[in-house]
Amino acid sequence: MKRFIQGEHRGQSALLPESLDDYVADTNPVRVVDVFVDELDLVQLGFDGVVPAETGRPAYHPADLLKIYIYGYLNRIQSSRRLEREAQRNVELMWLTGRLMPDFKTIANFRKDNGKAIRGVCRQFVVLCQQLGLFSEALVAIDGSKFKAVNNRDRNFTSAKLQRRMEEIESSINRYLTALDTADRQEPAVAQVKAERLHEKIATLKTKLKELKEIEVQLNETSDKQISLTDPDARSMKTRGTGMVGYNVQAAVDAKHHLIVTHEVTNDGVDRDQLSAMAKQAREAMGVEKLSAVADRGYFKGEETLACHEAGITVFVPKTLTSGATAAGRFGKGDFIYDAAKNEYRCPAGENLIWRYSSVEKGLKLHRYWSSHCQGCALKEHCTPSPQRRVSRWEHEAVLEAMQTRLDQAPEMMRIRRQTVEHPFPHQNARPGEHRDGPACARLQPQARVELAGQRCPNGSDEGLRPVLRVLPSSSRRTEA
Repeated sequence: MKRFIQGEHRGQSALLPESLDDYVADTNPVRVVDVFVDELDLVQLGFDGVVPAETGRPAYHPADLLKIYIYGYLNRIQSSRRLEREAQRNVELMWLTGRLMPDFKTIANFRKDNGKAIRGVCRQFVVLCQQLGLFSEALVAIDGSKFKAVNNRDRNFTSAKLQRRMEEIESSINRYLTALDTADRQEPAVAQVKAERLHEKIATLKTKLKELKEIEVQLNETSDKQISLTDPDARSMKTRGTGMVGYNVQAAVDAKHHLIVTHEVTNDGVDRDQLSAMAKQAREAMGVEKLSAVADRGYFKGEETLACHEAGITVFVPKTLTSGATAAGRFGKGDFIYDAAKNEYRCPAGENLIWRYSSVEKGLKLHRYWSSHCQGCALKEHCTPSPQRRVSRWEHEAVLEAMQTRLDQAPEMMRIRRQTVEHPFPHQNARPGEHRDGPACARLQPQARVELAGQRCPNGSDEGLRPVLRVLPSSSRRTEA
């Protein structure tokens, strides 16, 4: 054993005990947590118990519990029971709290009772980043991810799913009634046993059918014709797999330091309606007048792009590839060039498509264009199977064309989007042994904020906090012995 590095004997006494501060490096993110929480005005933020009661046992200071809570999400420890164990054995937590060891119930109650205040803490972190000049580029990437709720898919109903379930039960009842008639013609001893069993099954199914009819009444009262029994706020959402019941968490991430600027938890399963709201929230959080935002094609919607344009926000969102003509191998709308001076389109054959009329469809004013020379055109089979090729133009189409021009001139924007916004989400959705501890959308808000703010990259670096830690004064990072 002499050829190996030897450890100290467990019973060895130390005349000069080592300081806990020696175990926490200057670059350890827990120093950011410590300094940040100590500078917060917890009374103004609305935390319970900041002013101690004059009677009764002393309580833990909310600042210490907040440090434990933030540390847990920075290190993917959500369970209050696990945080209790970590406080007893984790050197970083011992340093952070001064060796305090609250029990799991205290930690859980703090999280439950201070959800609104925790959201305020997260906003203060964004303000800190703003004051430190970490948002100087004023460019954010926006993306969303589906988070699974505690609601099972069998406990979520739409009108179609509910009707299908009721039809299945009615079919089963009819099948058992037929079997009951058959049993009546058998030997009395056998018939009695079968009849009792069938009557029990029929009674059970009728009870379920009654429950479903009660759910149908509740379903008809909802605005989106969908209901979740375990988690009322959760909604069924499409995914690349079989779908899920959960939430759509939106995040806007600063492109320079990859810091999450703002987030929102919604139960809308699509991203198309989220662009302008997230971009405006990001601009307000960053405290800038001009902002650029980039998102994937799932956010493309004319009305949202127009809303950003009117708000003075420059957006980069590629168009969706949904052209039926292009899919069939024919000319797409992009092959028709618009002449703003003449208010005409020029087709690939060189003919002019002139304005014919305007109409309003789904709240959008559309202009219609076509040519009278399509029948004799040599390219007609590559253009349209109809008598004329008609082109529609939205009244604010120029805003979309300007955005496409920006994308053509800055193709690197899509690369910036991928490397900026997509890494906060992959490890949040399906970590083994982890679960969401709050069924309601409002309760998921503070949890999602702290969890996303503390998101680590796959390589283990604390990218979300290191830019903040680098600009903190050295005196704040290292306490005096």
